[in-house]
Amino acid sequence: MKKLFHSPLAPGLLLILLSVTAVVMENTAAVGVYHQLVHASVGGWPAEKLVNDVLMSVFFLLVGLEIKRELLSGKLSQWDQRVLPGAAALGGMLVPAAFFMFFNQDNPQALNGWAIPSATDIAFSLGVLAMLGDRVPPSLKVFLTALAIIDDLGAVIIIAAFYTHSLSMMMLGGAAVVTLCLIIMNKSGVKSLSAYLVTGILLWYFVYNSGVHATVAGVILALCIPHSASARAQFSPLTRLEVRLSPWVAFLIVPVFGFVNAGVNLEGISAEQIFSPVPVGIALGLFVGKQLGVASVSWLLIRLRMARLPEGATAIQFYGVAILCGIGFTMSLFIGGLAFPGDSVLQSELKIGVLAGSLLSAIAGLIFLKLATLRRVSEQVE
Repeated sequence: MKKLFHSPLAPGLLLILLSVTAVVMENTAAVGVYHQLVHASVGGWPAEKLVNDVLMSVFFLLVGLEIKRELLSGKLSQWDQRVLPGAAALGGMLVPAAFFMFFNQDNPQALNGWAIPSATDIAFSLGVLAMLGDRVPPSLKVFLTALAIIDDLGAVIIIAAFYTHSLSMMMLGGAAVVTLCLIIMNKSGVKSLSAYLVTGILLWYFVYNSGVHATVAGVILALCIPHSASARAQFSPLTRLEVRLSPWVAFLIVPVFGFVNAGVNLEGISAEQIFSPVPVGIALGLFVGKQLGVASVSWLLIRLRMARLPEGATAIQFYGVAILCGIGFTMSLFIGGLAFPGDSVLQSELKIGVLAGSLLSAIAGLIFLKLATLRRVSEQVE
């Protein structure tokens, strides 16, 4: 059990288990229990809102910590390390969005969900890649991790820029003052995590009431927590907080989010609804658009000699990883919730599209990578 807990497979498996449980409960006699859990009041907060606004702010705090660490002392600390995953992430966001917009161009309301298929679920995709063990070059895991982190940064920018409504200038001003305080604390050499977290709670309050989605506060806080590229970076406040948060996010926050948001009632859903523009646009955006966007931009950079394939990887293995990038799940569901608030029909359709696109990408990517690995082994034997 301890070995499974420390396996890179564990978070993805738990996310899948709770998400499947949500779908099963929503479509069986347990539907009443599921609704009671999702809509229960916790400390005066509806459970669904608590998960999406509070717990997911902690998730984005961890995302911000990972982004800053990778940029300063990790896989993205050098320009040549950023070029391929950065460009691939951009292609992997733009092409899926284009797919969705093509299928939904005649529906202005649905078009608000253009960003849904643009995200990559880092835990899910890395979990699937981990199933292949040592048969996949470590460089491909590094590439996928870097791409997903840059992808998450893009998602944060999209949420702040396109899913913000009814701005309160007074609350935005308060958020700006608190952010300035955090920056001054950083520049003054304050190392106390408690001081940053307490100030971060105040920042969350202002951002939550400003009209900007509360999760943005988590990223702002993360970027203000001290870290350096020195040899002692592993002892920095940022690294210490990241280590403490990681298991809570992986084994509690993300799986609970999946449970609360993945439940879709399939009763009465017709083939016409399944193949309607919203689920088709999302599913094809994730499954086809992602791999095309990631692979085509990467191919262009490699052809122009501006980048090179990850060390030890073949072009076929690289394309298999591009397919895995279509696993959008957590981030796609999250953005979908912001795009279609209060619309039960569109909410159901987006869940169908996200589940279908992510499942297709996971299965196809795994099979493709296995075949690529077998082919490589066969060539080496010959």
